[in-house]
Amino acid sequence: MKDAHKSAGRAHARRDHPAPLRPPLEVNTVTQARYIRFQGTTRSPHGHFPGIFALANGLARDGRLSEEQYRFWRAGNDWYDTHYANPSDTDPLVYDRQRNPCAVAWFKTTATHLIERVDGYLHLLAAHGVPYERLESADPGRIIYEDDDQVVVVPRG
Repeated sequence: MKDAHKSAGRAHARRDHPAPLRPPLEVNTVTQARYIRFQGTTRSPHGHFPGIFALANGLARDGRLSEEQYRFWRAGNDWYDTHYANPSDTDPLVYDRQRNPCAVAWFKTTATHLIERVDGYLHLLAAHGVPYERLESADPGRIIYEDDDQVVVVPRG
């Protein structure tokens, strides 16, 4: 497993293919990570790294999921839709590319009820050879939206 630090040591990236979630191998020595993000490793045409939900939605949209995988994806998305606020419902411009370029969502580390369910999405991506990484940060960027479980940020720099 290879570790990489981003944003002057503020974000810690780990590639997990498809190992179950577990605590990070090392803790940021400057400050404790307060946010976690799971994302693809290839930048989108819009300049950001798509999150795992967008990647899984793409597999479903493209018809690449088996029947069993599709049932998991549909049930998982329905659960998240019920238990996880959509920032765009509160602020329709939160992901506007002109206003907030490269805006992305991060889980708060306290949102364990949401993070625990991510594992199935990671296995789904791994089954289709879609690389992803787990990022942890105390300061992922300029916060433009926040609720009890997540922040949406525009990365610095």
